[in-house]
Amino acid sequence: MTSAEEAHAHAAPPRFAEALHELGLGELLPRVRRFPEATRTAAEAAAAIGCDLSQICKSLIFTVYGSPRLRSAVDAPDAGVPVLVLMDGASRVDVERVRRELGAEKVTRAKADLVRETTGYAIGGVPPFGHRTRTRVLADRSLLAHDTVWAAAGSPYTVFPMAPDTLVVHAGGTLVDVRERPAGDGDGDGEDGQTGKQDSPESAR
Repeated sequence: MTSAEEAHAHAAPPRFAEALHELGLGELLPRVRRFPEATRTAAEAAAAIGCDLSQICKSLIFTVYGSPRLRSAVDAPDAGVPVLVLMDGASRVDVERVRRELGAEKVTRAKADLVRETTGYAIGGVPPFGHRTRTRVLADRSLLAHDTVWAAAGSPYTVFPMAPDTLVVHAGGTLVDVRERPAGDGDGDGEDGQTGKQDSPESAR
């Protein structure tokens, strides 16, 4: 660790700092920002950073049932498989689009205990990578509209910036179109779930 990384390492929670080093991304540590007040919602994070709401990258965990494209879903179809969806902070995930993308029977929001078990982080601070377990990752194309996006850095108090295309690569994501469309321009259901940050009872960052 360089002196610059050491000086800023305290900003990132230990678990996320360790994950960054394991991924060869230690150079990100000096760019992690910590706020005195928690920023659990995408709106709070955008206000604290001073960026557009759509520049926040939400990391949402959903439970997918009956998808032949997910090995564990085939092995245990009734158990459900966690899937990570990366979405811009101004949009909501269309669960029906996710279901069709994965060829699944059903997709629901993941409960808080499954989010922590899968990622190693609590809702409000889930980063887009560096998780406890490997999951299928879907990244909405809307994230590519900006040169830089901000994501949770392992806690409700910390965030980090990254070019969206680079973030998607490190997350191992597949680019998809799963954003909820305006009323009358789609037939799916809203995310009704969570992410790293909470926007409302329906979503989180």
